[in-house]
Amino acid sequence: MRTVRINRTALTRNSLAALSGLLAGFASLTVAELVSAAVRPEASPVTAVGGAAIDRTPAGVKDWAIRTFGENDKIVLQLGIVVTLALFAVAVGLLALRLRRTGSAAVLVFGAVGTAAAVSRPDSSGFTDGLPSLVGAVAGAVLLYVLIGRLTIRRAHPEGEESGWDRRGFLIAAGAAAAASTVAGAAGRTLNSRGAQDAVASRDAVRLPAPASAAEPIPAGAQPRARGISPFTTPNNKFYRVDTALVVPKVDANSWRLRIHGKGVRRDLEFTYQDLLDRPLIEREITLCCVSNEVGGPYIGHARWIGVRLADLLKEAGVKPPSRGGPADQIIARSVDGMTLGTPVEDVMDGRDAMLALGMNGEPLPFVNGFPVRMLVPGLYGYVSACKWIEDIELTTFDDYDAYWVKRKWAREAPIKTQSRIDTPKPFGRPEEGTVMVAGVAWAQHRGIEKVEIRVDEGPWRPVQLAEQATVDTWRQWTYPWKATPGSHTLTVRATDGTGETQTEKRTKTVPDGASGWHSVVVTVD
Repeated sequence: MRTVRINRTALTRNSLAALSGLLAGFASLTVAELVSAAVRPEASPVTAVGGAAIDRTPAGVKDWAIRTFGENDKIVLQLGIVVTLALFAVAVGLLALRLRRTGSAAVLVFGAVGTAAAVSRPDSSGFTDGLPSLVGAVAGAVLLYVLIGRLTIRRAHPEGEESGWDRRGFLIAAGAAAAASTVAGAAGRTLNSRGAQDAVASRDAVRLPAPASAAEPIPAGAQPRARGISPFTTPNNKFYRVDTALVVPKVDANSWRLRIHGKGVRRDLEFTYQDLLDRPLIEREITLCCVSNEVGGPYIGHARWIGVRLADLLKEAGVKPPSRGGPADQIIARSVDGMTLGTPVEDVMDGRDAMLALGMNGEPLPFVNGFPVRMLVPGLYGYVSACKWIEDIELTTFDDYDAYWVKRKWAREAPIKTQSRIDTPKPFGRPEEGTVMVAGVAWAQHRGIEKVEIRVDEGPWRPVQLAEQATVDTWRQWTYPWKATPGSHTLTVRATDGTGETQTEKRTKTVPDGASGWHSVVVTVD
């Protein structure tokens, strides 16, 4: 009976030691969250470690995460970090039960990792960014030492000294720690949200002025009547999101500033948000797509954008493109979160509607799409042109500086490839015999779409019915009434752009400069 009781006691103490580790980890995170309110929200451990993990993840793995999890990739990463921390906390708790000081000191490893991650981020403010992780780890180590102390009390026994545990003392300490940690976490989140509230208020106060150069109306025939086809204009809340920000930056437009400087700049310029609103604005229909978009993928969308012509700002700063003797051939756009994107100066200043966008589909930019200001350049993939939350523009050269994605083996220059997609019928669909409307979209921004063709199985290529083209910077929709016969069929589409170049059949991956190949769907006709 004594052996059974000892085994049960050991099991209980091991379970409580594991719980002690979890409570210590929880305390570390919540105290760090509270301290980050005095530093900056981005310095909290989960955000810092997650950001550092993203920075160090190979391009192929990132591409896999986007394909597998879509826009939930960041949630999956955060959950993975929390689960890893929980397992580490349990292990540390069990270690502390046997080696109290060693186990408690091991919590400081958490602080070291968080501190290193925070200070190594591109947007780091220095050592102060490491303070939340450091202070949180110390709090967790102290708590674990105290809790384990309630589980390792030595007691006298007739047969010799044995270890015991202070049930009442442990429950009081654990309960108090859980309550205090919860309060600290709530306080930290509340304090960190104050800056976000100011940003929200600043966006709510924005009234976009009428553009000096309005967009042409979208042709009535640009959107064919076909069930299942993408809408010509993508609603803001449906627009794709691909970026590295674990927490969407919420920037107060009242304190936001943009600086233009660097090689070939005769005088540095700085603009406030109001400065940009007061300038003549252009309004344009532009389709954006991400380089991570696989053949037939969803990471493309269309919107009506309003903003300031970027070439005008560069000319005011004295910038000349390389074709006119300018020394800089690359623009480095920096985001408030430290992201850097490199864009060819020539493309920005060749007459296309490159802009610093302030509005999207008739409203100020949503935060997730870059409020207060984002950059976009028609005809280039987003990773070299569409910097969200932009705050700095530096003129430099491709030889002197590699932007964030270039350092990770993506191409320096990335014009959008000619692509097309079948929206309906869906893959593995089961349409009924008879006339089936096949429909989809094609795009080759800044070149336009001249022709789209479809093939059924290994039959001949047949032209589809093209919807009206709004501009060369927008996607173009198409339809094809297919006389479907029973059985399994493969539908394939290809497009020809405005230069006469037909979309290549050769399949390539998204790395280093975008996917290529024909999109196909297999359906079974009943």
